[in-house]
Amino acid sequence: MVNTAEISERDHVTALARGLAVIQAFTDQSARLTLSDVARLVDLPRAAVRRSLLTLAALGYVENDGRYFALSPQVLVLAQAYLSSSPVPRVAQAFLEKISEQLGESCSLSILHEEEVIYVARSTRKRIGSLHRDVGAHLPAFCTSMGRVLLAALPDAELEAFLAKHQFQSFTRFTITDTKGLRAAVEKTRKGRYSLLDQELEIDLRSIAVPVQNASGRTVAAMNVSARASRTQKKYMLDVFLPVLWEAAHKMKPLLVG
Repeated sequence: MVNTAEISERDHVTALARGLAVIQAFTDQSARLTLSDVARLVDLPRAAVRRSLLTLAALGYVENDGRYFALSPQVLVLAQAYLSSSPVPRVAQAFLEKISEQLGESCSLSILHEEEVIYVARSTRKRIGSLHRDVGAHLPAFCTSMGRVLLAALPDAELEAFLAKHQFQSFTRFTITDTKGLRAAVEKTRKGRYSLLDQELEIDLRSIAVPVQNASGRTVAAMNVSARASRTQKKYMLDVFLPVLWEAAHKMKPLLVG
């Protein structure tokens, strides 16, 4: 893995970095943006943003109606490059669908990227919650069940660096935001090999997650099932959901080579 802190100024391509920042400025809340909107969101000069947008438009990644810019379907090619090159989403999808059908709840798979989890596979059966969690969605790692599982897989030094680096926002009255509490929660996840979160990200949402390991025993992803807290007790999630997740992760392991 490339350590971005070790990349020299000579090797850093500023134009590429700006172009990627511009792409990431577009979200479901900001699907159509003016040049000024993008410059404000990415905190870059208008001239630099204009060059990035025009280049992206010429390459087919951005559309423009004269005033507003929007991402084009061509951007999906970038996501597909990852999804087709990584065995994890391909192997997991059938398992996620089976779990969702068996339990009647949504099932997802994510990876850790910096301070967030990114969804790389998801069952198509059911959606719950007010947040959009389709493939490509990203959520804070510290207050999600899959994030806790992935943080638990980090070496101690990396975990401590994560805890020291970030400010933790409170999403609900249940969110653990203090470093001591988070460290204890991650340690509990390590010992139990699962994480059960109760309404820390969103009221009335509970989720339970387990690590997904490859054939060599390295944690490469996390898999979870989410349910409404108002109708699904924590004991039921532990007694019914957790064994199903563990079994699926066990069956996936020999299929994930590398």
